[in-house]
Amino acid sequence: MPDIRPAAGVVQAVAASALRAQQARMRIIAENLANADSTSKTPGGDPYRRQEPVFQPSRVAGAQGVKMSRVEGDPTAFRQEYEPGNPSADAKGYVKLPNVNSLVEALDMREAQRAYEANLNVIETSRAMQARTLDLLKK
Repeated sequence: MPDIRPAAGVVQAVAASALRAQQARMRIIAENLANADSTSKTPGGDPYRRQEPVFQPSRVAGAQGVKMSRVEGDPTAFRQEYEPGNPSADAKGYVKLPNVNSLVEALDMREAQRAYEANLNVIETSRAMQARTLDLLKK
């Protein structure tokens, strides 16, 4: 009787690596959303800078999976609003606001959730196929 577990295990390991990567991505997006309206603690200082995950291929169970290798700051410019009474305002009365766009973050979050769900379905389907194959081999 052939052993189907190694192939199924590889598929599940690759999908699990993608689950971990998307979970890390969702944590970063949540952090970005939580800091979308924060300002600097010092007048004229820089506020929170949007973070972006960087993914890279990784070897998982003899196949190519994915992992988050690092987090980088988004280099786009900060938004500025004229608020001369704000304690974070510079000498001209402008307050720097984070370069976080809540709509973009919400769309990224939805994409990460869908990718997570898709990989979860891969694992569930792989397990079901493995169980069905074993049932067929027993007959």
